[in-house]
Formats: sequence, C-alpha cells, structure tokens
Amino acid sequence: METNKHKKMHGKTVFITGGLSGIGHSCALASAKEGAHIVIADLKNDGVEVVLAEIRKHSSQAVFIPCDVSVNTQVQAAIHETLNLFGGIDVALNNAGIGGEPAKVGEMTEQNWLKVIGVNLNGVFNCMRYELVQMAKLNQGIIINMASILGRVGFANSAHYVAAKHGVIGLTQTAALEYAEKGIRINAICPGFIVTPLLDKAGITENSDSHTFIENLHPMKRLGTADEIAQAFMFLASEESSFITGTCLEVDGGYLAQ
Repeated sequence: METNKHKKMHGKTVFITGGLSGIGHSCALASAKEGAHIVIADLKNDGVEVVLAEIRKHSSQAVFIPCDVSVNTQVQAAIHETLNLFGGIDVALNNAGIGGEPAKVGEMTEQNWLKVIGVNLNGVFNCMRYELVQMAKLNQGIIINMASILGRVGFANSAHYVAAKHGVIGLTQTAALEYAEKGIRINAICPGFIVTPLLDKAGITENSDSHTFIENLHPMKRLGTADEIAQAFMFLASEESSFITGTCLEVDGGYLAQ
C-alpha cells in the first residue's frame, strides 16, 4: 500500500456517520485517499464489507461501528469505541440523514415528524455532544455537519426535513461560537439536490419528470454529485480552511442565488 506522509490527512482519524452510501461514502473515500484512518458509524446493511474493502485500498485503517444516531446511547458507545481504537477524533462528519415521507404540515403525522427530527437534528446533536467533549480536552478538532439548501429556504411537503436542516445550521453556528477559542472549528455544508440513494428512495431519480423538475430548480440545470460534496468536505476538513468556522458552505449549483 502506498504511504505518503505529505498527504493532507495523514494519520488523522475521521469519524463519519452515514458513511456507507451517498455523500458519506464519498467523503470517507476522499479522506482515505489523503491518508486518514476512517471510522464509519451507520446502520448495518449487507454492503458493509464491500465499502470497507474499497476504503482499505487507500487506508490501512478503516472500521465500521453499527450506530443509530437518533439513539444517544449508541452514539456514546460509537464515540467510546473510536477513542479506544484510535485515541481521539480529529475530524467528525455528522452526515447521517433520512428524507421522511412527504406531507403538508397540517397532514403530517407526529411519527413522521419525530422520525426525521430524531435522525437529522437530534442525531447531529447527539454526535456533537460527545465529539466536543473529546476535542475540547485537546483544544483541537474539526466538526462538519451536513445541512442542506433546505436549511436556508422552505420546500413544500418537507417540513420535517426543512426544520431539521434549519436546526443543524443554527446548532453549527452556536457551537462554533462556543468552541472557537478552544481551537475547534465547526462548519456545515449545504448541498443542493445530489444524486444519492436518498433521492432514489424519494423516487426522483427514477421518475424522469420529477428528475427534470428538480434539475431545473438549479441554475446549472443538473443535480450535484456526491464527489463534489466530498471536495467541499475535504476543504473544510483541511488547514486550507484554517480561519473558517461557523459558516455554511453552499454547494448547490446556484440554487440559493435565485
């Protein structure tokens, strides 16, 4: 295996939730290629070994920890196991998220609302709590939260998702203020609509009319790719962004400029 101490993330431990697919998977691969040790915390599925094998082509250390981020005790256990394995967390990507069933606010069930809030907002909070405790002990660390363009604007029939992502941005900015003097940088990424399994589940990629409609919402007239979001992640996770904290990097093909 090729080793290179000059790689951007050589020897760093990167903790990624929702890293088995989509954006999280691309960020894990990008980090591994730059020399990082990878910890993927996600719901277990049949693809775990395939993903780990792919990452291990680039990194000598890649582990999977089963974790439902909406369950506080599972997050605590995942962080604890990461610390036992690697001694600390240098970069955390709180990325795990779900779409939820579409519905108008007046017709949305409490179960539908709570499920999305539980993963997309509470899950980020659960992770940050334990990540920040460890990083504050060392006066260093980087946290990147996966928000969305829908953390900036509304979107019909998606109140649960929109509210959660607005919350993630507020949580990111507040924590960034609280921990700036501790040497911990905390930022968010706001992707536009990205080609991922999340869109597949929503039926957008299979339905040509829906696909075209969503594409046309972006001035660039296309959807983004997970690799494009991974490049934004790598920037925020590196010293190239050393004076950036409390910001939300929009990677959206111009969506929010309209």
